[in-house]
Amino acid sequence: MLSAESASPDTDAVPIEDPLGQNPLYANGELGEVTCRPPQMDAEDPASVETFVHAIADCLDAAWGTYFHEAGIPFSSPNRVYWYAAGNSPCGPFPKEGTAAFYCQANQGLYLGVEDIVAASAGSDEAEAYTFLLSHEYGHHVQGQSMILAEFRSLRGNADEKTADELTRRNELQANCLGGVFVGSAEESLGYGKSERANILDSVGLRSDHAGTSTHGSVENGRLWTAHGLDRLDPAACNTWEAREELVR
Repeated sequence: MLSAESASPDTDAVPIEDPLGQNPLYANGELGEVTCRPPQMDAEDPASVETFVHAIADCLDAAWGTYFHEAGIPFSSPNRVYWYAAGNSPCGPFPKEGTAAFYCQANQGLYLGVEDIVAASAGSDEAEAYTFLLSHEYGHHVQGQSMILAEFRSLRGNADEKTADELTRRNELQANCLGGVFVGSAEESLGYGKSERANILDSVGLRSDHAGTSTHGSVENGRLWTAHGLDRLDPAACNTWEAREELVR
């Protein structure tokens, strides 16, 4: 387990009274330009992959830590847990089928299977796909720090199955959008252009709902919210909780 340093708590914290509606996260404007220059990644070398994702996680810590400080919301960086073998977290064992990375709110853990993410991406050497995957999971940490996750889980715990699935889709689609906000804000320094954006959206499509699942959103909506974040660069554009139902199917 490797833990990133935590940002200092903000002594003038803004109370979060409406996590899913008028969250102070939405009142601070664009994330701002992010400078992020990770090393080249070799998908066939696990050490290279780990070094790459550590560098991206450093950029995520800096960008979101600064944003939360400016918004007056307390923030601490997530714990980084990169696995090479099976293990257990407070949120259950890993790896699970179809899950190469996940966020565990119980210990603010950002879990990532270094070799599993490569396998889940069919051995892709497209660094932008891994950048976005990590940014999406970090989006759940952003939700946790702004109390969105706690409110979501409270609502889901009292909901019927259909409503619970819709709430889960809203949660996952918001993480797509927040991941897009970060990548869009950093894409100039990362050197990402149209082809990299297309690869990211294709990757999102692979991780969207397909036959028999209803928790991550359709391919169309997964791509829509990701592109929205990439273009708008503002967490306020990611309020899936108040979006029309057809946008979160």
